[in-house]
Amino acid sequence: MTGPEAVPVRIDTSRPHPARVYDWWLGGKDNYPVDEELARAILAADDTAVRGARANRRFMHRAVRVAAEAGTRQFLDIGTGIPTEPNLHQVVQRIAPESRVVYADNDPIVLRHAEALLHGTAEGGTDYVQADARDPETILRRAAETLDFSRPVALSLVALTHYLSDGPDDVHGLLKRYIAALAPGSHLILSQVTPDLNPEAVRKATELFHRGGTPFFPRSLAEFSRFFDGLRLLGPGVIPVTGWRPDPEDVAAQTEGIVPVYAGVAVKD
Repeated sequence: MTGPEAVPVRIDTSRPHPARVYDWWLGGKDNYPVDEELARAILAADDTAVRGARANRRFMHRAVRVAAEAGTRQFLDIGTGIPTEPNLHQVVQRIAPESRVVYADNDPIVLRHAEALLHGTAEGGTDYVQADARDPETILRRAAETLDFSRPVALSLVALTHYLSDGPDDVHGLLKRYIAALAPGSHLILSQVTPDLNPEAVRKATELFHRGGTPFFPRSLAEFSRFFDGLRLLGPGVIPVTGWRPDPEDVAAQTEGIVPVYAGVAVKD
């Protein structure tokens, strides 16, 4: 691992953490009462929360598969979250065993489980960086110990940008810094909660996140689409997450109703 050994594992169980709330929605066990309390409250306000978490995971699987099938052999996943199988490296290394994957997250629980993320194929490589998405210099520097940024990389920030603000976090500036480090042929994979598709439920969920101490910033279609400025969007463009190149199981899931999440994948030419 690059860096985690220098970072003490201190888990704050007094405040909910997005990765642990997400873990509860996915049926995981690596969360605490404070996380479950917020997860249940949001689910009561927005009954799509669990379906949305699952839809995001399935989107990630489909999107990285598209990148791997296009010939990409390097992946940088920021905002990894608590390991939930299949993990990204398992998806892409089934297609190309030589693929190299770096995960990055700032939650100490993810650090604790990082070993589970590092069991890839003998031909490829996996690594983990303990760092915050708002620190691109650290993430890129440490990721470069495993990845060759002179060659294409698929960069994924799935269900992450809605925790980053336009103001203090400068989410657009952050993405530009990451994208600037990518070689032509690289992919950008994003999904983001939106108020467009279920305004009242998302408004309530936003209030609950803020009340729990977690900044949360849903974005409209136009606002989310800006993240892809200067890149070539792959079809079908920016659309609700369940509709992005769905597998049969995703088509079946759409009958349960839409979830308020947009998704898109673009290529840097």
